[in-house]
Amino acid sequence: MKIVIAGATGLVGTALTDILIAGGHQVSPLLRVRKAGELFWSPEENILDPTQLEGFDAVVNLAGENIASDRWTEEKKRLIRDSRVNSTRLLSTTLAALSSPPSVLVNASALGYYGNRGDEVLTETSSKGTGFLANVVQEWEAATEPASSKGIRVALMRIGVVLSPKGGAMSRLLPIFQMGGGGILGSGKQYMSWIDLEDVARAFHRAIMSSNLEGPINTAAPQPVTNAEFTKVLGKVLMRPTLFPLPAAAARLIMGEMADELLLASQRLKPAKLEENGFQFQYPALEQSLKHLLGKAK
Repeated sequence: MKIVIAGATGLVGTALTDILIAGGHQVSPLLRVRKAGELFWSPEENILDPTQLEGFDAVVNLAGENIASDRWTEEKKRLIRDSRVNSTRLLSTTLAALSSPPSVLVNASALGYYGNRGDEVLTETSSKGTGFLANVVQEWEAATEPASSKGIRVALMRIGVVLSPKGGAMSRLLPIFQMGGGGILGSGKQYMSWIDLEDVARAFHRAIMSSNLEGPINTAAPQPVTNAEFTKVLGKVLMRPTLFPLPAAAARLIMGEMADELLLASQRLKPAKLEENGFQFQYPALEQSLKHLLGKAK
């Protein structure tokens, strides 16, 4: 297959590209910097030449501002929203206008759609939650409508917390835990829906290839854990104590609104559609995943 990936150089994009190339597929990154012979776009300037996307079999969109890189000022929140909604709308509208459009658009989304839901088990049919991220994800997913109206199959990957020492939340936590400074966040009772980097890349691959995977798809391991459980298991794998809790009030003081939506919110996802499709997680259990990622597996 001939596949375009926007965000190909990111954490998930790099892992997905490796899987696709190993499978004999042709991957073309959609870049924000002009390079001879490469596909180019500029979502900020609404620039995307449709002729360069003709004849591809699939498009994957992983574009989006890092939500955890800085405190959420109004400008940061605008970037988080616009980098997802505007880029997805531009890509979707462009694909819908092609004379030879791809058969599928696999678009990144996020578990933030569900908001803070305690211990409620959340499937793809669960209702939207409240909060900034829930509203962003709703707009983000809606921006794919031009493509789906054109008859392009659209898969919306509601990704959990991606575990990898190479980037994301885990790369930030590791140094703290390795120094013995780890501990529970808030009450520790909030659920964390996580997924191993290898499995998230494999889930995207399955969404590209499987003609009956469409709409929202919970992209998280089948065994979510509470923050207290995550803390305990990470400490065990690293053989470090986890005695330094971060109370909710302190987290809010340090991180503001981001603390409530990223650290203290509880989302207990069930990957119902992937499981119904026969997808087998390589790393369904947290300890197994962490040992694999940190080189502790025997």
